[in-house]
Amino acid sequence: MSIVIIILAVLAGIIGIAGSVIPGLPGPPISWLGLLILYIWGNGTNAAGDPMSTKFLLIWLVITVIVCVIDYVVPAYFTRITGGSKAAGRGAIIGLIIGMFVPPVGIILGTLAGAFLAEYLVSRKSGWQSTKSAVGALLGFLFGTGIKLMASGLMMYHIIVFLK
Repeated sequence: MSIVIIILAVLAGIIGIAGSVIPGLPGPPISWLGLLILYIWGNGTNAAGDPMSTKFLLIWLVITVIVCVIDYVVPAYFTRITGGSKAAGRGAIIGLIIGMFVPPVGIILGTLAGAFLAEYLVSRKSGWQSTKSAVGALLGFLFGTGIKLMASGLMMYHIIVFLK
């Protein structure tokens, strides 16, 4: 197997894991790209000596699509079930982006502060209701990030397994 193929596949796996945490960078699709690179050009096998199958690759594609959909739906759902408005969701995203400059604490605090301030100042909700919405937005973000990290981490594992 070419060293260039190995580097590209592993790099896609690493960027995919990073993209699971960094907003705007599609983590699981990039990790899946690493599997695709190995499937098309790698000719690698797993520990049992079996090459990567088309079925395996397609299953991971379906998982990747499901994880991406969940990542878009879950934060809004968590915000809504805690009484939050669309403003809380938007505020959480703005706070998250601003918080990226002080990782990892800034991401968490930015999400909380952004959702809270949007609910409190834009939607004119009480402090308690704004806090509930902010916690819902944070839980949604953490759940979505956790799902993406698990999927990208497992794909990275398989990239390494099929490097033989």
